[in-house]
Amino acid sequence: MLWLSPVLAAVLAAAGGGLVFAALGYDPLLALRTLFIDPLATLDGLTELGLKATPLLLCAIGIAIAVQAGLWNIGAEGQLTMGAIAGGGIALAFGGGGHWWILPATLLAGAAGGAAWAAIPALLKTRFHAHEILTTLMLSYVAVQILGWLVHGPWIDPEGFNFPQSRMFEPDALLPVLVEGSRLHAGALLALLAVPLAWLLLARTAAGFRLRTIGLAPRAARYAGFPERGSVWFALCLSGALAGLAGVGEAAGPVGQLQPVMSPGYGFAGIIVAFLGRLQPFGILAAALLMALIYLGGEQLQVSMQLPLAATGTIQGMLLFFLLASDVFIDHRLVWMARRHA
Repeated sequence: MLWLSPVLAAVLAAAGGGLVFAALGYDPLLALRTLFIDPLATLDGLTELGLKATPLLLCAIGIAIAVQAGLWNIGAEGQLTMGAIAGGGIALAFGGGGHWWILPATLLAGAAGGAAWAAIPALLKTRFHAHEILTTLMLSYVAVQILGWLVHGPWIDPEGFNFPQSRMFEPDALLPVLVEGSRLHAGALLALLAVPLAWLLLARTAAGFRLRTIGLAPRAARYAGFPERGSVWFALCLSGALAGLAGVGEAAGPVGQLQPVMSPGYGFAGIIVAFLGRLQPFGILAAALLMALIYLGGEQLQVSMQLPLAATGTIQGMLLFFLLASDVFIDHRLVWMARRHA
């Protein structure tokens, strides 16, 4: 049931979505086909699937690493935003020079920006025992406000007719496109590379063993002399770096500039993806593709059937709800008992 419960949750979420579509007066079978099948019927749909799965995969792997260490990083959305800001700053400052190092520096700055933003909750937790759920979540809203101030003020495009956005990145600061005519960029390869690397870290290294021990048995970890504070810093900063890489991937990839909103909620959806994938990198890869399909299908529902965007959020919410409900069967099973008569 550890691996069957996500499958059961996905099936129940699809069935629940069908009931919602029927209640709204739409053909449920047509809506479910538009949501889950039509996006996979063309090459453009498949490339868009990979595009949307990329930030979800990076954020979810980072969240899973933190959870394995007993930490709840709810602020991947803010770390994604700060990654876009940091990487975008490098692209805006140095882009156009034609130097080979501009794109690598942009990506490294994005990862560093996300890690630095996650370091704040790490400091507050290790120094003042502040709970990381609150600090990471609240800092997400701060990051969005910083981005809004930048694109409305210092970094606004002087030729952008006063729209709140930065100027477009130069070609040497943009991620190369993998499939001609599509928006799928090389960031997808970085996300795929993160899957086996994260698995190796958690399953085959001493650092990963320490993280998992601290998350599962903190008293045993303290008895063994594992550095709890160092693990908090390592897990949160690595989680933030992956989210920051997702953010700069959006900025230097399909968007090509900084805008007031760099993500439709990838950081928060990454929480669902991480748990749907059982906190295991390869499981998260499958879960990220499923969540990306829901995003992509939701956009098609808006266009072809005029369904509201909230329909996608409803499916995501049901997916998490049914996952939590299905997880009950991991530790419990139903037993049919005949009623005894006195």
